[in-house]
Amino acid sequence: MKEYICIICPRGCHLTVDEENNYAVTGNGCLRGEAYGREEAMHPTRVVTSSVRVRSRKHPRCPVKTDIAIAKSDIWKAMHLLDDVELVPPVHRGDIVIASLFGGEANFIATRDIDK
Repeated sequence: MKEYICIICPRGCHLTVDEENNYAVTGNGCLRGEAYGREEAMHPTRVVTSSVRVRSRKHPRCPVKTDIAIAKSDIWKAMHLLDDVELVPPVHRGDIVIASLFGGEANFIATRDIDK
């Protein structure tokens, strides 16, 4: 059995997921909490946020994030991909910094405009 705190709504229900009983979820106050608990136990994902270097005196770093959640087990590999990235202004919010992480649909995108 695994225990989680649901983050879907402000209630913060304390969930228990029974892996041996077809990932049965208890403690949820709604169906969305049940789906969250099951997904968190079977295939946890996260949106990853970080920053990368920029060739700019005014803004030496640019915040970036994945545009969709990636597998929790891939977070460190994704972070290491950012180590060698250096952006050259202009950078626009939404620009793809690294495309198709691990051959999938997720991209790292810029989350700030940097002109110079």
